[in-house]
Amino acid sequence: MLTLVLVVIVAALVFEFINGFHDTANSIATVVATKVLTPGQAIMLAATTNLIGAFMGTAVAKTIASGLVDTDVVTVTSQVLICTLLGAIIWNLITWWRGLPSSSSHALIGGLCGAAMAASQNNWASLIWSKSGDGDWATNKGLLWKVVVPMVTSPLAGFLLGVGIITLLYLIIASLMKAGRPLSKLAKPRWVNAFFGKAQLVSAAYMGFAHGRQDAQKTMGIIALSIFGAQAAGTLDNLPAWLSFLHPDGGKDDIDSWVIATCALVMAAGTAAGGWRIIKTLGHKMVKLQTIDGFAAETASATILVTAAHFGMPVSTTHSISTAIMGVGFAKNPRKLKLGVIERIVWAWILTIPAAGGIAYGLWRLIDALGWS
Repeated sequence: MLTLVLVVIVAALVFEFINGFHDTANSIATVVATKVLTPGQAIMLAATTNLIGAFMGTAVAKTIASGLVDTDVVTVTSQVLICTLLGAIIWNLITWWRGLPSSSSHALIGGLCGAAMAASQNNWASLIWSKSGDGDWATNKGLLWKVVVPMVTSPLAGFLLGVGIITLLYLIIASLMKAGRPLSKLAKPRWVNAFFGKAQLVSAAYMGFAHGRQDAQKTMGIIALSIFGAQAAGTLDNLPAWLSFLHPDGGKDDIDSWVIATCALVMAAGTAAGGWRIIKTLGHKMVKLQTIDGFAAETASATILVTAAHFGMPVSTTHSISTAIMGVGFAKNPRKLKLGVIERIVWAWILTIPAAGGIAYGLWRLIDALGWS
């Protein structure tokens, strides 16, 4: 059993690494598309800010660890978590190969739900659909409040905030143009591009920070869930000295610092490896971006991510930045949006949870048939 726990931890870190290079595009596509930074510079900025963001809170990790699967109904074994991670990893690699910016977050959630359903013999009660905390809506747990509602509202919020920010910026520029000299000089394209070229460094760093704060925590939650399950089964009662860092409560009440640090570093390493296929889709294929557009999209997306992370909602970095870019493009000229590319992305979103869940479900059935469960 201890060996399986270690396998889960390794598999989780593999997922975290893949998450890093799969979702690198989310935080740097716009700053590369606008030519403010070279791809290499942008990746290093994203890796650094991902690392910082990963240390800033654990609310999302706690949601994954204890807010989605009812451990009183289904025993979350190492085999369940291995199937969870493999389902998410396989779907991530498929969408990465196709250049589709699908959600790593929803792939992981889908994998966890699919594996839990298989392990509980299709008992829907194994999933926490809605569970109240102390009366505060922000403490509500379950798929409804932590996954379904944010899955619908965060893309919409990203789109509307993208429209709102770019509209506000253009209104400010229009006001400067009417103000007469010397203020009207600041509204000329050369000055606007120069200013937002610098400002986009800040918004790209903000986006990288938000990405790290959201996505690194999801793997932390899986590792914490694995360790807690092992502790409950007595697997960690007599640990060898070299594994003494494993925490007795497995992160049920808190996420250990070694889990946070390891996930943060692995994700930063994955980010540094890059994800050029998805960068091309997000940064070039949906709509042509200027520096002011990139600033608006990154600011809108990062704000959605940081707000959701505060409330422990594991929302999709991919959804928020993609819809923010769409919103910016729509505000400028709806006819310039490339609807064929957007349609492919939306289908990837729709399919992610059921596809990753189906893969994890099938893997559990396979290992159960082989007697490995």
